[in-house]
Amino acid sequence: MSYLVLARKHRPQTFEEVVGQAHVTQTLKNAIQTDRVAHALLLTGPRGIGKTSVARILAKAMNCEKGPTPAPCNVCTSCREITDGIAVDVFEIDGASNRGINEIRELRENIKYMPGHSRYKIYIIDEVHMLTAEAFNALLKTLEEPPAHVLFIFATTQARKIPVTILSRCQRHDFRRIGLEDILKHLKDICQGTSFEISDDSLRLLAKEADGSMRDALSLLDQVMAYSEKAATDDQVLDILGAVDRKVIFDLSSALLAHDLVKALNLLDGVYNYGHDLKRLSMQMVEHFRNLLIVKMDHAATPLVDVPAHELTLMERQVENISLESLNQVFTTLFQAEAGIRFSPQPKLALEMLFIKLAQLKPVVSFDEIIKKLGHLAKEIVTVPTLPLKGEGLGGGHGITEVREVRQGLQPEAPPATELTTESEQEPESSENLAQTWQQLLGVFSERCPALVPNLEKATLTGIGKDFLEITVTGNSFYTARLRDNKSIASLQKVCDQFFKRNMKIKIVESEKGTLQKRQHKESDRDRRLKKEALAHPLVTDALKVFQGRVVDVKIL
Repeated sequence: MSYLVLARKHRPQTFEEVVGQAHVTQTLKNAIQTDRVAHALLLTGPRGIGKTSVARILAKAMNCEKGPTPAPCNVCTSCREITDGIAVDVFEIDGASNRGINEIRELRENIKYMPGHSRYKIYIIDEVHMLTAEAFNALLKTLEEPPAHVLFIFATTQARKIPVTILSRCQRHDFRRIGLEDILKHLKDICQGTSFEISDDSLRLLAKEADGSMRDALSLLDQVMAYSEKAATDDQVLDILGAVDRKVIFDLSSALLAHDLVKALNLLDGVYNYGHDLKRLSMQMVEHFRNLLIVKMDHAATPLVDVPAHELTLMERQVENISLESLNQVFTTLFQAEAGIRFSPQPKLALEMLFIKLAQLKPVVSFDEIIKKLGHLAKEIVTVPTLPLKGEGLGGGHGITEVREVRQGLQPEAPPATELTTESEQEPESSENLAQTWQQLLGVFSERCPALVPNLEKATLTGIGKDFLEITVTGNSFYTARLRDNKSIASLQKVCDQFFKRNMKIKIVESEKGTLQKRQHKESDRDRRLKKEALAHPLVTDALKVFQGRVVDVKIL
């Protein structure tokens, strides 16, 4: 056939024409200039990104009549023969169909001979990972010490399948996926050169569908040109690719975020009746919510979202009133269900079940919102004066901070008055008064001794005298020891002296429950020690050896 597809017609012929692989081409150009080209090169990376093209350009650069040169002339006999694929000294071998040991043996015999009319005899083995283990082993010695006139160039998409013995003998160059903008620019240049009219959005869609492969992008553009001849509309491109219109994706995501199940199901039914692939729709929805999540997290991270500027603006509006946690919840649900939809024999039913599940998700309140609401509650803090003790001022004008619970439609209730009696008046104190006083004290402790609050929460106020304060610890012995620490006692006493306006002695008492737990813990330690000593006793060990028995139980009497 006389027609050349775009992928072949626009194959790079110089290192400068290779798109998106400057880190490899620059290295090879420098190696040629300094005469440091390795005898074996491994070019690895995804499909359609220029591995074979770079191998051919390198072959031309090494065998050019003006070379070796980093800029082959492409007009000499050697360059033209390599471009046309008819060079007698450049062998392009398919590793998938020439993978056996016999082919490698033949290669080893041929490399002994000098090239016909070129400077080097070059072997380009594509998909080299397809060679058998025996073929790789047969290639080892030749690959390590080839003749001076031989150059090996290997290309593969799966370098992990190549034995390490081969990898260690090659200079490896890793190719990258070509960026979307680089592919888009290349497609624009081709369309302008052929006077083909197509919108930037359609070209972006083609570049995105290529998934980093220039060959795939050119093949898709070739298909669009064959379908539309002189110009292509956005709808025609969508029809060719079988992709869902972006407006449908936005409408569907908005319906799901608004919990409008009926609208979402109607949109899904329209996509299904149009004949679109619902499994592909599921993947597009996952990708769309991934982009929404990134836009919501940080507007500066928008380079991670490969969409046009107007779509980015729509995304920002779409997530404006949606919390990050709610978006993450929807994205996680979609991602977890995507695999099931992809392998489901009834993808429409699976998608409907997923939409029903998403519509039933409850909105998630973010931590920032909770903190914001707590901040509003903090503004409702009021300071009320404390009531004095009988016969002596308890607070003396000192205020106790109290947080009032504010509810919509209700006024905060006034706190009950706290009246404390002193030991000198010989009036018994009620547990209610002690509890109220303890709550007031905890509020003061939380401001001045916040480190002791977790321990004080495990304690209660059990007595107040004229010059003492009794605190009973209801937790375990750890809390008691923490509060009995000299530093803790000093802090508590300082706060209580200021609170009661007189010197107060702090008494830390451990509850009977904590004492009992401590005693039981000591007893269990003693029992374990005694059992260990009994088992280690010589009489016991000798008896076990004589009777070949085992100890069933040890009882402490």
